[in-house]
Amino acid sequence: MSQRLEQVVDVETPELVVLSYTIAGLGSRLYAALIDLLICVLLFVAVALGIGILLPRQRITAAVRSDSSTALAMAALVILQFAILWGYYLLFEGLRDGQTPGKRALRLRAVRDGGFSVGFAASAVRNLMRIVDLQPIFTYMIGVGAIAFSKSGKRLGDMVAGTIVVREALVRQPLAAPPSAAPAPSLLLSAQLNDAEFQLLDRWAVRRNSLDIDRRRQLTEQVARRLAHFLPDDGTADAARLSRLHAAERQARERGAAARGATGATRERYALVTTRSPRWIAFASRLATAQRRGLASLGESGVREFVEEYRALASDLSRLTTATKEGGTAELFYLGRLVAGAHNLIYRERRQTFRELLRFVAIDVPTEVRRSATPILLAAAFLFVPAAISYTAVIRDPAVAPTFIPTQMLDRAEQGVERARTRKGYIPDPEVFRPVMASQIIANNVQVTFAAFAFGITAGIGTLLLLMLNGISLGGVFGLYQSKGILGLLLAFVAPHGVLELSAICIAGGAGLLIASGLLLPGELTRRAALAANSRRSMRLIAASTFLLIFAGSLEGMVSPIPTWPLWLKLLVSATTAFALAAYLRGGMPRTEAARQISVDNVVQPSTSLLGLGASTTTADRAL
Repeated sequence: MSQRLEQVVDVETPELVVLSYTIAGLGSRLYAALIDLLICVLLFVAVALGIGILLPRQRITAAVRSDSSTALAMAALVILQFAILWGYYLLFEGLRDGQTPGKRALRLRAVRDGGFSVGFAASAVRNLMRIVDLQPIFTYMIGVGAIAFSKSGKRLGDMVAGTIVVREALVRQPLAAPPSAAPAPSLLLSAQLNDAEFQLLDRWAVRRNSLDIDRRRQLTEQVARRLAHFLPDDGTADAARLSRLHAAERQARERGAAARGATGATRERYALVTTRSPRWIAFASRLATAQRRGLASLGESGVREFVEEYRALASDLSRLTTATKEGGTAELFYLGRLVAGAHNLIYRERRQTFRELLRFVAIDVPTEVRRSATPILLAAAFLFVPAAISYTAVIRDPAVAPTFIPTQMLDRAEQGVERARTRKGYIPDPEVFRPVMASQIIANNVQVTFAAFAFGITAGIGTLLLLMLNGISLGGVFGLYQSKGILGLLLAFVAPHGVLELSAICIAGGAGLLIASGLLLPGELTRRAALAANSRRSMRLIAASTFLLIFAGSLEGMVSPIPTWPLWLKLLVSATTAFALAAYLRGGMPRTEAARQISVDNVVQPSTSLLGLGASTTTADRAL
């Protein structure tokens, strides 16, 4: 049968019933991805057009107001662009049980390896890993290659998040008796054909009308010769005799008769399908409604009945699996799809309340940062040690600076001498455009942390390389300004946001190293289980780095460029952020509760400037 050619994966439910999920094929996933990409592009265009339509009306009123409105509009455009790029997949998969509009159109769904709903955490992991999957240069060749060669059709994001993409399209309904009571055994017709013979006859009945006359005659003759022992010699045409035999055999099976040569288990299968399939078909309609409108749409009594029906069908599936020796029958496949679909709805993750979200931010995140101190400190070493080396190298010999410092930064340092003399600040500061600068910086730096996390799947090599390259660039720039005697100019710019931003990068690097440790050092767990457990921990670290970068980017865009603030005042801002960060990270769970949390979890562009020293570049230039 066709379904035997499909890629499937078995999952055992809490009811000890094994579900067989059909893995989504590469073609259907690419088609769904194209639909989602088109929607994202249309959203980008709609946002840009909307902002463009609003601006001209405001320019008429006053020039100053126009500049302010333009700046705010540009800032909104940057933030909305970032939100569409990263929030589209996360929100749809988190809120729609693993379905984006593209997946929904193709009847695909992302589920966790246990058959459970993906939730926001798993969705965040699998979608942040797109940074790696889309390589090289937005071609998705790495992701496509992983899907093609993985036994369960997983791209790298699925491997790390512990998810699979399954197809939910149902096959045709099984043979079923009328809704009335099943006939008495004495009235059952006797089936003459075994399963293979009936399948041959059934395929002939389905295909014959779609063939041309000559091909139809040849096929009819071949089937008639194969089933000659069961055809009456009444002088009628082969097609007529085959049609009568097919009708009789189909009627026999609809009434529960077993095939010729069937044993006790096979007879059980026919009886089970005959008596229970009307209930399956009725449940399929209720399931379709629940999948479309949500389980809550059934009401309290409806949900209770839905769960009872699910348990009954799970029991039927277990019996049918036992009664079907070789598996792969249409009835087994159909019933498995129904139970799997209901399983995903019943065992979906409960939506978090606002209080739980506050607990996550105030307790879970700082607890995880402290717990992950080792990988975070290792990431910090790979950032600051190369920074110290490059700083020393440039101080000793400024001529080496052009070998690893971008030309733009060299030119800015030359201009910095004059700017320091005239006290104009590190960069030009058109106050009206500070919101634009802040939004660009936030979007850029958050994407850098996403990359530091995602490249952990390269056994940590990509994460460490990103940290080292940024450390070399960072230290070299500081050394260059020191060699020109204008280090204070740079410090005055970096101080307000530097503590938060560098801490965020180190935390994100630690998240990437956690992924690498799950891959290289799984311990007593399998690599798949270790990756899934560490990815959940990494998501808390990425949340921490994102929170920090929102505040750091705001300071970098709104406070750091102010030329009139003296260095001591900006250092005071830096000290305040350091104190606030330390106080935040000291919160969280007590040691005993954190230890219990550990046991629960165990069951389970590189050259972009980190400190926004190239703040005048566009978001596109900063993107990975």
